[in-house]
Amino acid sequence: MSKKKLHGSNTMDIVQKGLGKRYKQERRFRLMGLSAILFSLLFLLFLFTSIFLNGYKAFYQTVVKLDVFFDPAVLDVKTPASANYSALIKKSLRDTFPEVKKRKEKKKLYKLVSSDAPFRLRALVEEDPTLIGRTRSLWLPADDDLDMLMKGYIDRNLPETGRRMDDLQIGWVDQLIADGRVKSRFNTGFFLGGDSREPESAGIMGAVMGSFYMLVITLVLSFPIGIGAAIYLEEFAVKNRLTDIIEVNINNLAAVPSIVFGLLGLGVFLNFFHLPRSTPLVGGLVLFLMTLPTIIITSRVSLQSVPSSIREAALGVGASKMQAVFHHVMPLAMPGMLTGTIIGMARALGESAPLLMIGMIAFIVDIPTGIMDPATALPVQIYLWADSPERAFVERTSAAIMVLLFFLVLMNGTAVYLRSKFERRW
Repeated sequence: MSKKKLHGSNTMDIVQKGLGKRYKQERRFRLMGLSAILFSLLFLLFLFTSIFLNGYKAFYQTVVKLDVFFDPAVLDVKTPASANYSALIKKSLRDTFPEVKKRKEKKKLYKLVSSDAPFRLRALVEEDPTLIGRTRSLWLPADDDLDMLMKGYIDRNLPETGRRMDDLQIGWVDQLIADGRVKSRFNTGFFLGGDSREPESAGIMGAVMGSFYMLVITLVLSFPIGIGAAIYLEEFAVKNRLTDIIEVNINNLAAVPSIVFGLLGLGVFLNFFHLPRSTPLVGGLVLFLMTLPTIIITSRVSLQSVPSSIREAALGVGASKMQAVFHHVMPLAMPGMLTGTIIGMARALGESAPLLMIGMIAFIVDIPTGIMDPATALPVQIYLWADSPERAFVERTSAAIMVLLFFLVLMNGTAVYLRSKFERRW
């Protein structure tokens, strides 16, 4: 009896030791998983913080107040569009700093105001010709160097050779600040303007409209075709070798790198069909081909999630196969279909590689008004600005990334909302 008890106690000791070891392993595994999640969140937080700190200053812009005299000798009333508006700004700067006489100093003085300012004056004169012959105080956009100085990106303590503005220009800026002629205001031009070589005038509206037109084309083509293909393959197609090949190819296309679709668009839409380059039409067609497999796969999964009892009940009360699918199965699967479509559209919004292959990397100043106008997309615009050497484009790049992330979060949030609101648990 004692031997049995001894043997039992030894067995229990071994079991207890084994359980303790397994519990320790489980705790270590949980700790490793939690550490991995926290590590990933820290990197994500660092990324978003870096983008925000580099980009939030692009949402306000430095402007300079000048008393501009719309000289009739310079502005010809018959052709105001061709007048020399930059001469009016230069004259105002000389009047503000009458002590500046040398030619080199005047060139430095003129650089305080953006080269886009003359276009602002032309727009004012075209809108109100009665300004000719009058003097008006105007807040005009400052040059990007002055803007960077006001935002703290140019260190005044560095030697002149180490910064973009010399002591003379900084002295003029200090005088303007003392006179209340320099301030910062919300940068509406960043949201409403098109691209520009000058960072202080560059905006994202052209890229946003280009992305919008492309997404409209992508949605109009991919949603009905993707949903129709999913319904046919899942509900009506006969399971044979042909449908197996089709399903395998659809799954493979979903994993193909996006730049391959750009090469396809370059060879088919541009070289074969000779569609115009750099247009939302071609971009939308390429993104349609890229998004279609994702929508088909997610739609089929949504159809598969509907219990077969729904189909059997509909058929049992006399409904046809098509009535059972479109009246009973499809409404229940539609939330998942919409979610997959929105996720596919969000992926299309963030793509740049296929658009680079079809020429949407071109410098486009005008805001597109249709699918046939030259345009670019928001990810491509970010790529172009990131390649620019000016410091002012760095903050605009980060600000454009913030806008793109906002749209992506909005689209993915909409997908989550639709799924949680309309999805049924079986």
